Amino acid sequence: MQGAQKAEPRGVYRHTLSGAVCSATQQLSVFQQSAGNILSIIKKAALYFARKEFCRNAINAHHDLTVLRQKHTIPEIIGIILIVISIIMVIPSFFVVGLIAADLKKPMVGIIGIPVVYGISWLITMLGMYLAGPRYAKALGRWVTKVVLEKILGDEINAVRLMPMKNSENDINK
Repeated sequence: MQGAQKAEPRGVYRHTLSGAVCSATQQLSVFQQSAGNILSIIKKAALYFARKEFCRNAINAHHDLTVLRQKHTIPEIIGIILIVISIIMVIPSFFVVGLIAADLKKPMVGIIGIPVVYGISWLITMLGMYLAGPRYAKALGRWVTKVVLEKILGDEINAVRLMPMKNSENDINK
């Protein structure tokens, strides 16, 4: 009788352990399926956008950043400098405003000051983008679009390249 009692807990334990392993395996497969579904959704969205005119032009024209190597005008140089300054100043300014608020023991200085500093940083960035001009924004936008779509779609990007362009006049008349 005692042998039967000792065997029973082991059997229950083994059954519970194998059930836990099966449950963990099922949960892992569900996680992998959901991750696969998310990647599938991202790939479908990338294919949708790759068919649009801007993305097709970016893919087919082989854009690069040669515009940055050309001689810059003075407003473009000032714009690029302002963009770099706004990027460099934003994080340290958060710490400075936070330290000032802590030193004064007035949290409202930080609560109001940090968003104000962030807004000023964005205004400087926008001014820099305006001065740098649309030429840089278009070149960077096309290059980023091409790189992102190539990473997401992989070899399927070649199928998008070979697709005929839709005539926008016919689309408007339909």
